[in-house]
Amino acid sequence: MLIFLRHAQATNNAERILAGRTGDAPLTKIGIIQAERIAKFLHPLKVSTIFTSPIERAMHTARVVAEELNLEYKVDERLTELEMGSFSGIGYDEIFKRYGNIFLKFYQEDSIIKENGIETFSDVKKRVLDIVNHCSQKYNGENILLVTHMDPIKAMVSTIMDLNPESLYGLIIRNASLTIIKQEDGKFSISAINSMDADRYEHE
Repeated sequence: MLIFLRHAQATNNAERILAGRTGDAPLTKIGIIQAERIAKFLHPLKVSTIFTSPIERAMHTARVVAEELNLEYKVDERLTELEMGSFSGIGYDEIFKRYGNIFLKFYQEDSIIKENGIETFSDVKKRVLDIVNHCSQKYNGENILLVTHMDPIKAMVSTIMDLNPESLYGLIIRNASLTIIKQEDGKFSISAINSMDADRYEHE
């Protein structure tokens, strides 16, 4: 079983800023609490191995989980955040004012994406599928945790469900939530999206 975990809330999430791979966006106080809670939530799933994005907000989340589960974690570049190019560090409102719905355009692979040095959704899919296939082959029968970001998780969900750009835009992967993937007879299926403590659903 492959368990994707989006990192807990970071300052860029709270401030609605496109952090990308650059800049300092540590976990907020709320984010640290989220990480601690999802770590406890993971206990029954019997995770054997943890991989994480190299971005600090993901690694901090992975550290909290690893300590709770008494495991080590491994950094893997294939789980990294999007390269946001010239959009790095810009607020959502400013981006929308200048370029329209840039998030939808990202899933549509609009020409504005490459023009601004942003990684394409197709490239995100390729790297995510690469680590998924690696884990499926090397850790067959084990439960592997992949700590990453929203769009790498959307890339995996989209691969299984063949979602169109509008559906991808509407899909929100919550901070510190689990997306659980199973592989049966050579095919991937989704067991859960946004799995987390029940009382978080009403407040987030």
